[in-house]
Amino acid sequence: MFIQTEATPNPSTLKFLPGREVLTGDPRDFRNAETASASPLASALFAVNGVTGVFLGSDFISVTKDDADWAHIKPAVLGAIMEHFLSGAPILGDAAVAHEDEGGAEFFDEGDGETVEVIKELLATRVRPAVAMDGGDIIFKGFREGTVYLHMQGACSGCPSSTATLKSGIENLLRHFVPGVEDVQQV
Repeated sequence: MFIQTEATPNPSTLKFLPGREVLTGDPRDFRNAETASASPLASALFAVNGVTGVFLGSDFISVTKDDADWAHIKPAVLGAIMEHFLSGAPILGDAAVAHEDEGGAEFFDEGDGETVEVIKELLATRVRPAVAMDGGDIIFKGFREGTVYLHMQGACSGCPSSTATLKSGIENLLRHFVPGVEDVQQV
């Protein structure tokens, strides 16, 4: 098994590409070892000293580290990923299959339903693919009084360039295509 790695805009996060499907359905973001217990793979990665975050995408795994040097922890991360895939164990445990988003329900006024649908469509077709290429994901959380609220995950969470991505990229895109959008905020 050959696992490729790619740098992300976040120097604390590397993207690992195992050359096969990682996760079907919605991506999963694990920010600590306790939440990682829902995934045997994420648990194995959190067992590597220095790992502080694991994001599972459709065909990639983003791993975030503390101030440890990648040269020291990358071999252990590669080993944990390879061992997991060779074992045949599931990516998510039984309890995680019934998972619902911990972030809570979306919020917006009923009268803004059409606007929200356009925002979600733009995020799904223009933003999420680009963000996934960088090892992350972006989730719509709400829309109120002209402000779109988004949650950034994976490599995008805590990335030094995430503010620029939100303001220069996503906000400009949404303001151009969606009348009434004035601001984009991260939650």
